[in-house]
Amino acid sequence: MSYGRIHNFGAGPAVLPLSVVEEVRDALPNLNGSGLGLLEISHRSKTFQAVVDSAVARVRRVLNVPADYSILFLQGGASLQFYMSALNLLHPGDAADYLVTGTWAQKAVKEAKRVGDAKAIWDDAPNNFKRVPKNGEYTVRDNAVYLHYTTNNTIYGTEFHHLPDSGGKPRVLDNSSDIAGVPLDVSAHDLIYAGAQKNLGPSGLTLAILSPWALARGAAGLPAMLDYRVHEKDGSLYNTPNAFGIYVLERVFAWMEANGGLEGAIARNRAKADTLYGELDRTGFWRPHAEVASRSVMNVTWRLPTEALEETFVKEAKAAGLDGLKGHRSVGGIRASMYNALTLDSVQALAAFMRDFESRHG
Repeated sequence: MSYGRIHNFGAGPAVLPLSVVEEVRDALPNLNGSGLGLLEISHRSKTFQAVVDSAVARVRRVLNVPADYSILFLQGGASLQFYMSALNLLHPGDAADYLVTGTWAQKAVKEAKRVGDAKAIWDDAPNNFKRVPKNGEYTVRDNAVYLHYTTNNTIYGTEFHHLPDSGGKPRVLDNSSDIAGVPLDVSAHDLIYAGAQKNLGPSGLTLAILSPWALARGAAGLPAMLDYRVHEKDGSLYNTPNAFGIYVLERVFAWMEANGGLEGAIARNRAKADTLYGELDRTGFWRPHAEVASRSVMNVTWRLPTEALEETFVKEAKAAGLDGLKGHRSVGGIRASMYNALTLDSVQALAAFMRDFESRHG
């Protein structure tokens, strides 16, 4: 059953697997035979604790999280993590280095400056964020506690396809927009955080993965809600959590496990990206933003010859059942977000629409 759903290229909240949406629908009045609805059940109940335990186990399996790393379900999105990560990892007088590859990285370093000596040691703003840095193009300071980077840049459509050289320092990663969709070595990082609304579930939930070092860094006296140790001690249940979001995340990871795990997601996402970039590169009518070596498989951004033509493209695409293609309000243009649950059929439909649009407007 399609439910009249259209092709959803929105940047987030993003498309979810239809089977997961149906499971959520069925859980709303009665969660796992408890007689209580998903939106009504106590987070202290055995029924919900089983959901949390399963979510942790599935995340650990799919992402190959080391056994001694902690997995937390938090609130506040990646935007809160910009500050919370620095607050926990930096002590008075400490420094931290940032690779600034887009708007979210700019916000991350701004929030970290509230805590310590946070510095952008590489910044592509003068180039309008068309690429990510190669190793050797920046130098991590000797006194830096960690190196922070944003793996995928939703607004500009760039993405790291290599592990940034941290100069031997711990790595902190904002993994919000391509987590569970591209290769990821969790063990090479000490803190990974991701808003759920791209690949993992609904908005309002944040996944955090911490090494023992990161968990232990927090100084005494941190506000309880901003202290990773508090949340770890109580199994992400220090306060009433986003129970709905945790349930959906658990179901999304179950869907991933049933469909080839991380390797399956990587293969599907590469096929989608190859299809769309192949169309963009076919003629000179389309003008991709990101440099080829830095192109994102999750968020593809491009321009047309005029802004008026871009408006026409978005309008006609929506009428054809292709939604969410308008570029971010700060940069304009066109953006197709192709998160894990978006099917290849949707991307093929977009490519066919693009060929027709070019034939009429090119």
